[in-house]
Amino acid sequence: MSASPVPTTGGFEQYRLDAALLRGVSALGFLEPRPIQARALPAALAGRDVLGLAQTGTGKTAAFALPILQRLIEAPGPGPRALVLAPTRELATQIDAEFRALAKFARVSTLTIYGGVSSRAQIAGLRRRPDVLVACPGRLLDLLQQREVRLDRIETLVIDEADHMFDMGFLPDLRRILAALPARRRNLLFSATMPSAIRGLADQILADPHVVELDHVGPAATSEHALYPVRETSKRDLLEHILGADGFESAIVFTRTKHRARRLAEQLDRAGHRAVALQGNMSQSQRDRAMRGFRDRRFDVLVATDIAARGIDVSQVSHVINFDVPNVPEAYTHRIGRTGRSEREGKACTFVTGEDRGMVAAIERMLGAPIARQRVAGFETDFPEATTSSGGPGRPASRGRNNGRRSSGGSSPSLSYGAPRGPRSSRRGRR
Repeated sequence: MSASPVPTTGGFEQYRLDAALLRGVSALGFLEPRPIQARALPAALAGRDVLGLAQTGTGKTAAFALPILQRLIEAPGPGPRALVLAPTRELATQIDAEFRALAKFARVSTLTIYGGVSSRAQIAGLRRRPDVLVACPGRLLDLLQQREVRLDRIETLVIDEADHMFDMGFLPDLRRILAALPARRRNLLFSATMPSAIRGLADQILADPHVVELDHVGPAATSEHALYPVRETSKRDLLEHILGADGFESAIVFTRTKHRARRLAEQLDRAGHRAVALQGNMSQSQRDRAMRGFRDRRFDVLVATDIAARGIDVSQVSHVINFDVPNVPEAYTHRIGRTGRSEREGKACTFVTGEDRGMVAAIERMLGAPIARQRVAGFETDFPEATTSSGGPGRPASRGRNNGRRSSGGSSPSLSYGAPRGPRSSRRGRR
């Protein structure tokens, strides 16, 4: 596997994209390619396989969408000719929306395929031979077995969030889908982390890939993150305190279970917050309404399980709050990647109790550095301190990736919460 340095950027014109794509890029407000795009686009446009290792929120969808769209415009033909595999319905919908936005001025059609809804409309859409399929593996495999979808014309395969595919047990489905694809095709594989299972899959499907590795084990450089020691019984009060602090705009609150997400959203709603849950027991229409309401700012707090950790792209999220510590270390970066997106600043707060010591240690080993502890007056607990990268215990959270070679230093008033304030309901009316 080979890698190359970042080329000197000069806008998207340097890639000689079709005029229709440049209009789409401009309409989205993209001026200069972001690092993942600058590193991946030249190789992908040249037809090479690409392995991209980048955290969420770095702009990787455009890094694989633009080369696909360029090829479809240059050499039109019956579809489907590109297949993008995504682990969740939310992520598939998000990817499809970006394809449509980039191709706004081009004659390119897309279709999303996922479970939880009737397949009738999807089958009808397949009969119109869309150029691009964005699919979740389970429903795609069902339609493939029913002979309702043809994959023999696929020229480009994208596997997005490959590590999450493994987390969700999609490997058997992936292998069956790969067996149905033409042997000669371009492969683009993107992942936030690279466990051994993903490396093995990459070695099997990628041919001499161009490798882009972009801070894939740390949080975004625009995201401040810290641990908040707290007793289990005081988590709700600490959450209310953060939601009522200056600088709060909107938050995604992660819980460990579906029941906890639903119950916490209901409790926050009764307390005067505009809160809604997003969890796996909800129907697709309920999930769509929750996400649409959060994006439209009718809700300020989205309480979610990890099913949403990879499929939410909402630029105005000011806070991510891990009400419960994640079950696996890799989920930490995926969760806190929901804030600090598109180069906007954000804060990530992880509530930790004495029972979380082992997982905290595992997360810090993965990051290669301790995470700052942030104490809040009135919520002290005996969770052990650690020497943070910023020089000692109790200092402000580190910003972005810290692999032990540099320190963030400085103070951060936005994370230095004082005594608890009153509930947010006194400052904002109910919806």
